[in-house]
Amino acid sequence: MRIASLVPSTTEIVAALGLADALVARTHECDHPASILHAAPVTTDLLPPGLTPAEIDVAVARSVSDHHTIYALDAAALQAAEPDVVLTQSTCAVCAVDRTRVDAACSMGAADVVSYDPVTLDEILDGIVMIARRLEVPDTGDRLVADLRRRATAAGAWVGHRARPRVAVVEWPDPVYAPGHWVPDLVEAAGGQSVFGTSGARSVRTSVEALVGSRPDVIVLAFCGYDTETTEGIEVGLRDRADWQPVYALGVPVVCVDGSAHFSRPGPRVIDGVDHLAAVLQAVS
Repeated sequence: MRIASLVPSTTEIVAALGLADALVARTHECDHPASILHAAPVTTDLLPPGLTPAEIDVAVARSVSDHHTIYALDAAALQAAEPDVVLTQSTCAVCAVDRTRVDAACSMGAADVVSYDPVTLDEILDGIVMIARRLEVPDTGDRLVADLRRRATAAGAWVGHRARPRVAVVEWPDPVYAPGHWVPDLVEAAGGQSVFGTSGARSVRTSVEALVGSRPDVIVLAFCGYDTETTEGIEVGLRDRADWQPVYALGVPVVCVDGSAHFSRPGPRVIDGVDHLAAVLQAVS
């Protein structure tokens, strides 16, 4: 079987199922694990490099108004890879290749286009099982998901009968975005109480005032698409901004995490995010 994956999360799922060698096409953002890097990238980024978070927000908003994404698909390269299965998504019309463009690129071939669209943690795990069945490794998928569920259950066991710490995850700094989708579920699995954002809903643009008003015990900066080091660099700048002073005046821990690897991508590594978050909450509680 020849597999094309047009979402970093599904690329990671393919690898976790032991099928990295079957991958023939991926996105330019698919960077984990190293075993998938042999596959040809068939997308490019339409945004110029070096933009600030505020500039990225403006560019993304413009993309929405113009009805296109911030990624380009090389349809000819995808067709040349001759995939049997193309894994894509419909959840976000901006931050990944648009599903209609994928369908158009595959319309002349025999590839089966499979859309992976989880919006909660349970749907991530159920979706991994679905992909495993479509890729004809159902037993591997069942074992993988059973282990992920076990880890997710074990991660929050530390809290016991204690009061859960109030956790505000910030998905974007400028403007402030509260997370939706599966991110609040990750907080709950880690033993926290999610007080910023709604499980299964869209991420929403909000304000510093709303963040402060959520009365968090811990603030977690999990910026979409950014690793820990980049997030830490942004956080240093936030400390000097007048509009963020009410946040720091709360006197609660502000923790930077790898949003790209462990929060933004709905793949197996979200459970790594749960494990890391549980360790953070236990340490500050």
